[in-house]
Amino acid sequence: MSETSRALPQLDVRRHALREHVLQHSLKTGSFTLKSGRTSNWFLDSKQTACRSDGILLVSDVALAILPSEIDAIGGLTMGADPVAFGIAAVAATRGRTLRSFSVRKEAKDHGVTGRIAGALQPGDRVAIVEDTVTRGTSLFEAVEVVRAFGATPVFITVIVDRGGTCAEMALKANIKYEPMLTAPDLGYEFGS
Repeated sequence: MSETSRALPQLDVRRHALREHVLQHSLKTGSFTLKSGRTSNWFLDSKQTACRSDGILLVSDVALAILPSEIDAIGGLTMGADPVAFGIAAVAATRGRTLRSFSVRKEAKDHGVTGRIAGALQPGDRVAIVEDTVTRGTSLFEAVEVVRAFGATPVFITVIVDRGGTCAEMALKANIKYEPMLTAPDLGYEFGS
């Protein structure tokens, strides 16, 4: 066990296993320039967890334990949400739970099935919006607005890792329940660092 892992907060068994996978496969340390332009001494590529079979099983274990039972569909803004939503929906099916999955395109498609929604989302659905890693929440709330415009209702938001710490307040203002699977402090870092 490393020095860092001894200082980490206690988590339930599911989240602990997910954290170990994220620390092993998704966390990079060094000097990084983030999308926001800020520099950081750590970077998360959570797709390294979401796109591995053992990782998506761990993500699904946590997600299916926290997703409200009334959720009909799961998705979010492409690319960050895609492996998370599709993986959780597939694992849910093996456990007797039906969830339709979808992507929110970055821009509207003007041919074939038009619009920004791709997948099995239906008007009236109660939706979980997901993402791999979130810092500021802009992708999450862009997806929320597109889903609402489509005629479905976002009722829950979750992410593999919340590194910024601002989404909880944004979700509260939007009247959407928010529960991240892991947070920056769970990984041994301060929010926004």
